Amino acid sequence: MTGSSRIPTPSSPPPDIVRCASMELVVTDLAASRDFYVDVLGLVVTEEDADTVYLRTLEEFIHHNLVLRRGPVAAAAAFSYRVRTPEDLDRAVAFYSELGCRVERRAEGFVRGLGDTVRVEDPLGFPQELFHEVQHVERLAWRYDLHSPGALVRLDHFNQVTPDVPRAVAHMEDLGFRVTEDIQDAEGTTYAAWMRRKPTVHDTAMTGGDGPRMHHVAFATHEKHNIIAVCDRLGALRLSDRIERGPGRHGVSNAFYLYLRDPDGHRVEIYTQDYWTGDPDNPVVTWDVHDNQRRDWWGNPVVPSWYTEASLVLDLDGNPQPVVARTDTSEMAVTIGADGFSYTRPADGPEALPSWKQGEYKLGHQL
Repeated sequence: MTGSSRIPTPSSPPPDIVRCASMELVVTDLAASRDFYVDVLGLVVTEEDADTVYLRTLEEFIHHNLVLRRGPVAAAAAFSYRVRTPEDLDRAVAFYSELGCRVERRAEGFVRGLGDTVRVEDPLGFPQELFHEVQHVERLAWRYDLHSPGALVRLDHFNQVTPDVPRAVAHMEDLGFRVTEDIQDAEGTTYAAWMRRKPTVHDTAMTGGDGPRMHHVAFATHEKHNIIAVCDRLGALRLSDRIERGPGRHGVSNAFYLYLRDPDGHRVEIYTQDYWTGDPDNPVVTWDVHDNQRRDWWGNPVVPSWYTEASLVLDLDGNPQPVVARTDTSEMAVTIGADGFSYTRPADGPEALPSWKQGEYKLGHQL
């Protein structure tokens, strides 16, 4: 959105990314974060030491989906993806090196549970991690004795904040991601895009704002009632102030959601009931930037912090990346979905009525 030039498309083929697999978060109080993710949200501890906790969801068979690492500044240290073959790591090195990105590779991995791993500072400023070899652990899908009412079963997606969404989308498409849904205005300006490798709505989303920053990491649960159970648990523990937004249903993705803030302010979404996108001709869903049902299907307003606050991201030396201000000059530059700009339906005509009423409207006017 800044009008900056497009990132060149490398001649080297991109790595074949299978799915988002893990997020590494730096936290300032490891004990408090462990309590939140384990005792409150029910993630499973695979391994831990004095400075790091490795966590996974109940249906996962790889070593971890979330790494909590003690550090001086709360930030996202790695957006981690699994690639299809070991050779895809060679492709990743060539692809990112051609772009002039900083690339590091460790045969023993950067964290426990992973083998040969590549980490890069991508052209958008985000720390990306790619791996294939992984330590398998027990998949707990059948251990119902361990499942809480709010059981978290999979890592679903990331959401990344960037000042230039069209530039970010083009780069992710070069990397093999496909857009499933986006938000545009009448002039065709893209304000956000949901992009996938696995056949769901997204593995990551590119949303407009000051960046690079991490907006949220999302964990899937099975049903709406699991999300209600998380809310009930937070209330019982006098932790309802951890709820930032929801529960509700998104228009984008059609998913039921809840947004929480962890002890360091990292945003976590609990997410369920999106849809299949794996067909080769899966149609892209485009939302009008003015339509407030895109963010909340019930039309509820969004709290300002959800638009303005996000986590810093780190470079490969562990230093926070500078945050670049968004310079878009469109009416939505400050806040996408500011209530003064939003509507649910046009004000006039049959489209102003619920769909089940439009037939009555048309019939009445025919008479």
